[in-house]
Amino acid sequence: MSKKHRGRYQGDPVTYQLPSPAGGVQLETFVPWTLVKRGLKKQIITPLDAPQEFMEEARLERQARESVQDTALLRALGLAYHWQRLLDEQRVGSVAEIADAEEINVTQVRRLMRLTLLAPEVVERLVGATDIVLEQVMRRPWPNGWVTQMRGLQL
Repeated sequence: MSKKHRGRYQGDPVTYQLPSPAGGVQLETFVPWTLVKRGLKKQIITPLDAPQEFMEEARLERQARESVQDTALLRALGLAYHWQRLLDEQRVGSVAEIADAEEINVTQVRRLMRLTLLAPEVVERLVGATDIVLEQVMRRPWPNGWVTQMRGLQL
């Protein structure tokens, strides 16, 4: 990315050197902006055209983004689903290949892959609970059926 386009992507001030016979003049342009999601689209809001409700919405969105914590359980779920996708798309042949690539034990890969068998409702409740530890989830014997998982789930 050239220096000319840096501010467009990062919101940084951009300095241009204007040629002139007197040796040039530095011109710095900075427009503070906020990126707000509108459904699937993203909209840039500047102070010049931003009503206060947009600024409040941007502040709330920023707080929500900061409040999300990347826990060990979330990382394990993401890794398990990534490995499952690799197996489904046949990019890797087996769990042993994943273990070799990640340089961890095959047993650990299989234990993490069991998380992909949990019911979506169970995953939502586990992620929403703040006091759940990854080891508690992995060591627990989960039933095969999603309905029985939901019945047996007591958080």
